[in-house]
Amino acid sequence: MQFNVRPYVCGALGRIDTAILGKLTAAGPRVRPALQTAEAALFSSTPLPPYHRVGDSYAFAWGERRPTAVEDWITVAETYETPGLIGDADKVTLHTGALGLVDVYYVRQGDAVYFSSLIQPLLSLVPIAIDWAAWASIIQVTFPLGEATPYTEVKRLSGASALVWQHGRVTTERRLPRWLRTEPYEAWISPGEIVELLHQVYEDYDGRKLLVPVSGGYDSRLLASVAKARGFDVESWTTSPDDGTDTDIAFARSITKELGIPHRVVTQDAADYPRDAMEVARRLEYLTPHHAWYAPFAKEVHGAGRILVDGLAGGPLLKNFMVSGAALEARTQAERSAAVLGSLSLGAPSQPFLSKGAAQWMEETVREQFAAATSMLHGHRAELPLSVLHTRTVRGIARSAVNLVGPEASFAAPFIHPDFFDAALSVGVARKDKGRFYREVLYAANPRVAALPSTNVVKQPLQRVPLRSTAAPARIYAHGMLETVVNRVPGLLSEELHELIAGGPDALTRFNGWNDRFWVRGLVLFGLWLSDFENDLADLAAPF
Repeated sequence: MQFNVRPYVCGALGRIDTAILGKLTAAGPRVRPALQTAEAALFSSTPLPPYHRVGDSYAFAWGERRPTAVEDWITVAETYETPGLIGDADKVTLHTGALGLVDVYYVRQGDAVYFSSLIQPLLSLVPIAIDWAAWASIIQVTFPLGEATPYTEVKRLSGASALVWQHGRVTTERRLPRWLRTEPYEAWISPGEIVELLHQVYEDYDGRKLLVPVSGGYDSRLLASVAKARGFDVESWTTSPDDGTDTDIAFARSITKELGIPHRVVTQDAADYPRDAMEVARRLEYLTPHHAWYAPFAKEVHGAGRILVDGLAGGPLLKNFMVSGAALEARTQAERSAAVLGSLSLGAPSQPFLSKGAAQWMEETVREQFAAATSMLHGHRAELPLSVLHTRTVRGIARSAVNLVGPEASFAAPFIHPDFFDAALSVGVARKDKGRFYREVLYAANPRVAALPSTNVVKQPLQRVPLRSTAAPARIYAHGMLETVVNRVPGLLSEELHELIAGGPDALTRFNGWNDRFWVRGLVLFGLWLSDFENDLADLAAPF
């Protein structure tokens, strides 16, 4: 990684052991001190000046957007979506962003907390032990939930949370972010007003060169339409999402032609898939099996010299993405939570992938984790889209922009700007049902572009294309990783899967369905993790 636009940071707060701190700073990318006091230390890979410094008080931030003045930490977190360190003579606060897009990981040692923006350096401080509950959610839901990481000793500080050193001890402080403190009742905002808000958000990027990746869906064509209307120097790129159709590419060509935006297709090679999958998995620190397809695209973005405009959160905010009819019609909280988790979880594969004991334990464990991760949303008017945003969007989908585009290149996420976010959230889920409201927004932005075919509507592919993730190189790679799982944790997989894996790489050709492919990817990710930490994992005794 080249930390060009967002630095790597690490540090500590509390009764700091300088030997432990030295071990941490030596374990990751090269860093220099930004702050060193008796109770707080902050190191950064690039110069990190405070945005506030007066006497004993200071304030640092290291997200994409920089605060302009010192405020209460939750105000900084929800306004700029940045983590930071704020201190004075009385206390020190390490906080996340309100959604937690930019990660803060930590371990506790004695009366101190040692933190890092990467997991790997923290592993130099603690024994490496598997967190089975985290892996349950990574395999079943495709991302971890709550504070979990693949390692029991390393935790992730959740969004809208802080670790506070005061009165000789470190405590955890959790706040309700703005959108939960004040429930956004239906304001009957119009589609035209939504578009105008998007124009206002784009004002922050006036005079900058933009790259708006266009697919065949709603989010990217809305962002491209507004960027073009504002007269930006804008280019558009598209790559294959490796879904077997490439309908996105065909539709993107129509959209960019209508807008008059230079368009480029970033091609991919099936032979490179294993390398891309391993590289992405390690870079994302084994947190999700998503985004292997994005690797060639992200590398090109690094050298583009443009800000990538990402449609992060557009689906949940504007079109009820991942909100099922069962969730909308649920009569009780239990039914509603079960429906949302059902939408987020992988569907049943074509044959049992897990042993009966593992499947039962995993289902119960993930259900408990999901209930804990979304409990603060229960009863909220916008509970359904926020449940998706606070779990799938933040922990899984955001990794492409935050951890693959960044920290080498900068990204903009207009939909999570506070003004736009609040306005979109105030639109009731009934108005968004089946994409009706979003289509009205698109028409208000550019009626000709709104009329072009969309992958949100067209479900049948224009043509079938081979999948990189199931081609021969990918099968050989996947089979090797699945064999690792069989050898290290034989009780995890079903007898049927054991027999199929024994048939060699070509036996995996039967797994072409969507659910099957994602089950395979999750287990392959687990196999890679087991391989990479083979010499460090002493105990793999499973709880099932």
